[in-house]
Amino acid sequence: MRQLKSVYAKPVLVLLAVTTLSGTILTGCKSGNSMNKTQKGGAVGAGGGALVGGIIGRKTGNTAIGAIIGATVGGAAGAIIGRRMDKQAEELKKELPNAQVERVGEGIKITFGSDILFDVNSYALKAATKRQLDDFAQTLNKYPDTDIRIEGHADATGPDDYNLKLSRERANTVGDYLKTQRITSGRLDEIGYGEEQPIADNSTESGRSKNRRVDIAVFANKKMQSDAKDGKLAN
Repeated sequence: MRQLKSVYAKPVLVLLAVTTLSGTILTGCKSGNSMNKTQKGGAVGAGGGALVGGIIGRKTGNTAIGAIIGATVGGAAGAIIGRRMDKQAEELKKELPNAQVERVGEGIKITFGSDILFDVNSYALKAATKRQLDDFAQTLNKYPDTDIRIEGHADATGPDDYNLKLSRERANTVGDYLKTQRITSGRLDEIGYGEEQPIADNSTESGRSKNRRVDIAVFANKKMQSDAKDGKLAN
């Protein structure tokens, strides 16, 4: 049932995204202008980022993306935030070659395969992972006006309660390590979802490997949003 739930959630996400963005995107296409990721983020915000993000997070289980869209400002302020995120994402792509770094709306989503971070059935960080997290924290410290959500995920092998506990411990371990690198606890939100948010088929080893992961969402905090709206945030 879990896999069916995940499969049916995808059309909901697509429908919401199309409903929110269609007017702006179609207008851009008709005028011959292409939209970059920053502009698309602004379009989502103009349609009600917090509402759409909350719905996406609940309906699809993809709470990392939901958190980013929920923090969307939109309009000119959102475009300024988006440009900040463009720059930060480029730095992170260079520093985290083994992670997947994606620009989403006015934020950044980073996905670490758990095999990169941890040994099997362990929540102790590997030495090589610590070096990458050092670089990650260095960039996060350059942009102190962002919040960070850390989510642990597991595959469907093993008992549900064990997977939930392990995913929570892994999310907390990443958060605790970032705190040792001067990331303040007020910026961090750690949560584990166990096997409840699969992104691939749990019946195959390849799918299970993808489901064992840590997702990190980086998005503007309230101060950054306010500064952008008030014109206090430099381009």
